[in-house]
Amino acid sequence: MADPRGFMTTPRQTAERRPVEERVRDWNEVYPGGMGRALLPIITEQAGRCMDCGIPFCHQGCPLGNLIPEWNDLVWRDDWDEAIDRLHQTNNFPEFTGRLCPAPCETACVVGINRDPVTIKNVEVSIIDKAWERHNVKPQTPEWLTGKTVAVVGSGPAGLAAAQQLTRAGHTVAVYERDDKAGGLLRYGIPEFKMEKVQVDRRIAQMQREGTVFRTGVAVGETFTGQALRDRYDAVVLAIGSTVRRDLPAPGRELDGIHQAMDYLPQANRVAVGETVEDQILATGKDVVIIGGGDTGADCLGTAVRQGARSVTSLEIMPRPSEERADAHPWPTYPMIYRVASAHEEGGERVYAVSTKEFEGEDGHVSGLRISEVEMVDGRFQEVPDTERVIPAQLVLFAMGFTGPEREGLVDQLGVDLDERGNIVRDLDYMSSVEGVFVAGDAGRGQSLIVWAIAEGRAAASGVDAWLTGSTTLPKPIPPTARPLSV
Repeated sequence: MADPRGFMTTPRQTAERRPVEERVRDWNEVYPGGMGRALLPIITEQAGRCMDCGIPFCHQGCPLGNLIPEWNDLVWRDDWDEAIDRLHQTNNFPEFTGRLCPAPCETACVVGINRDPVTIKNVEVSIIDKAWERHNVKPQTPEWLTGKTVAVVGSGPAGLAAAQQLTRAGHTVAVYERDDKAGGLLRYGIPEFKMEKVQVDRRIAQMQREGTVFRTGVAVGETFTGQALRDRYDAVVLAIGSTVRRDLPAPGRELDGIHQAMDYLPQANRVAVGETVEDQILATGKDVVIIGGGDTGADCLGTAVRQGARSVTSLEIMPRPSEERADAHPWPTYPMIYRVASAHEEGGERVYAVSTKEFEGEDGHVSGLRISEVEMVDGRFQEVPDTERVIPAQLVLFAMGFTGPEREGLVDQLGVDLDERGNIVRDLDYMSSVEGVFVAGDAGRGQSLIVWAIAEGRAAASGVDAWLTGSTTLPKPIPPTARPLSV
């Protein structure tokens, strides 16, 4: 194990973020020099807090099954080369998860039963950032080609993971992406201040050197049909995400100035990297209201602050969570607690237990929201009498999540079955109801975490490889307790 007394003698410590007044003036990562570099002075001792438990519950908390105690020990011993090797055994893209995953591994950490848990996520990102800095992340080309071809539709984390695994297994893989650049939500949904796009670009460059082909700007299901895809390739992996956005059809919804978060954020991301966006949705000088209190809402908050919003208010229909674990979420489960993202430190007001009744407007443009407090009664939200009020808003952003993959086009053309939630049904090998068509990530699981997307991409690749060749040596990390829906 690492330091035998580390969990008792070393307090938990995380990297310090740049001062708020500095970081809101640019789009760079909120950590000085990047997250991994900011952690280097403290990370060895933090890795030494790992107990190397007899039963490491962090494995159960991580869908990827990361070998967490092993690389904690290696970091503590300053063996960074071996640490990145162990990390890459289970995770294709630790620089993504180390920055974006909410770290269910940490809430399952045994040290966390009665002390602060190990900073697992920080150790992870330190390992990969140091590996990139030392040029220790190299292409892994296959020793031979199988002669089989696979199309992966979607270049988010699930699609990238599936494509990389299948390419390394010797298949000829093409990734189709309807946007002009690959990366999916990693590129156009995640702001620069959370993860700079150099992280995405260099992984895609690595995959291209390994042999994966990227075909961007191709909307499969439109000019290139689902049947044409099946005719051209031996297998197809659908990693199209859950992209049907929740809406709020309250009176006044038709007013100008009301937008979906995923119309707003991609524009800001493009501008942040120097692109020009005509008629950009901007928060500058406006009272901004964000409906939805999750990660996407926080991304909108940080973006609006950097654009110079006059005020930002985040609305959430659920009550404010407790700052401690509730009895309903005991260790080692992932608790619903009050969390503060970097964007929340930068400004804005968070309002809980409220519902929007109406959008008010002037001259066809939104001017405010009429809201009221709500409470849960018999499993339903009910308005609290005499709590109605109006808050000003010239820009309203919906960050209320997604309800499933888009059906029109590719999904309908392929004829795959859907479950009662609108997700694509798949068996235990991630094959849909159509032979040779596999599903990975949010398209089959529903809206979920990036770590689940990568895990499912890896698992689906295992299923594809076995179906194409009769057997596979690719790992399948999804544990039995988290199997996908069966056909």
